[in-house]
Amino acid sequence: MNGTVWAIGMRGDVGACTAPYISARSTEPSGAPRMSNPQDYLPIALQTLIAVGFVVTTLLLTGKIGPKRAGKHKEENFECGIEQYGNARSPFSVKYFLIAILFVLFDVEIIFLYPWAVNFKDLGIVGFVEMVLFIFFVVAGLFYVIRKGALEWDR
Repeated sequence: MNGTVWAIGMRGDVGACTAPYISARSTEPSGAPRMSNPQDYLPIALQTLIAVGFVVTTLLLTGKIGPKRAGKHKEENFECGIEQYGNARSPFSVKYFLIAILFVLFDVEIIFLYPWAVNFKDLGIVGFVEMVLFIFFVVAGLFYVIRKGALEWDR
């Protein structure tokens, strides 16, 4: 914990709703707050540059040295090994999109469990109660979706 000051206190004014907080502040040996320098971001910039350079290089090289075989069979659309038939613009059930949106919705909500799990002990009973409420609302939403029949493909 060299150079880190931990502060524990209450937020809010007298008569206002107060909430506990914990904050960490990096300091110099003299006790003054440490200012970040551009050199602190050099590893991040270097990693970003390497990643972008790799992607661009890979895309350019595969286009230049990759095989170039043209033909009717090569230029046909391919979807999961199924032969194509009919018009691509034909309408289909909106259930597919509904299932996809529900998956994304519940997936994003569950992502919020990870930070809570990491800080479980630090949050105490207040954090536990908040997460129980969060999970209750997620499960209530799931039951609502099931009751409305959104997950049934047959309808």
